[in-house]
Amino acid sequence: MSLKKNISFTDVCACIHQHSLFFLVLARDLNHVFTKIQELDKMGFPYIIVCGQRHDHPNIVFREPLGKYDAINYGFNLIPNNIEFVVLNDVDTQILNFAEALKILDNHVGLVYAKVIISEGPQKMFSKLYESIRTKFMIGPSGELMLIRRQILESILPLKPCKAEDAYIMFKVIETGYKVVYSDKCLALTERTKTNYDEINYKRRTTCGIYQALSMTNPPIITLIFYALLPFSCLMLLVLGKVGFSFVKGIWLGLIDYMRGDLGGKF
Repeated sequence: MSLKKNISFTDVCACIHQHSLFFLVLARDLNHVFTKIQELDKMGFPYIIVCGQRHDHPNIVFREPLGKYDAINYGFNLIPNNIEFVVLNDVDTQILNFAEALKILDNHVGLVYAKVIISEGPQKMFSKLYESIRTKFMIGPSGELMLIRRQILESILPLKPCKAEDAYIMFKVIETGYKVVYSDKCLALTERTKTNYDEINYKRRTTCGIYQALSMTNPPIITLIFYALLPFSCLMLLVLGKVGFSFVKGIWLGLIDYMRGDLGGKF
């Protein structure tokens, strides 16, 4: 795959002229923070990093890590009122072809989310399957990089505790009647899990979060059907061996957590 390194200066100027954007970056600690600062400074967009560790950099604000939903609730209050779109971005990502997401924006679009490229680990295999499914069904966004219309985000705040705040946001945007659009040309490069054990924990958290989000929103019927069948359809992943077993175990543990009443958003 040929990847464009980043948007050009001309593209940045055109995008700033057409849309008012503000990056809200979410960071559990200072890992990757200064790499992200370099990236955003180069892109030229204003930003705030809500971080679970203190630092005196003017664009870093401290917030005890209670979950990404809480960091978004807190960080939104620091965004200027004249902003049209808020860009929610995980700190451990590299953004490529950002202008492609901006080209999609129009008066009917409420949310755009980017394609995630996983560099290594079990998620590299799973992400390809996940991407192929969600190009056809609205099952969940990529929380690593999402552009959301400010007025919509404001209308659904404060976000309720949820381990899958990205899915919660997407389903709430759908309720408003605005379009949710997947950009397969705008990319967020990241790492997720490196071992099968990590993958079990990751799937456990995200699966529990998805069912939390479903219980607090009114998603499309096809989405509800997909997740009603997921505990059984995921068994087909067992053909992938140990990696597939980690997927299945994580999904079932996440469902069990939710059924036991896990309504928290911290992880």
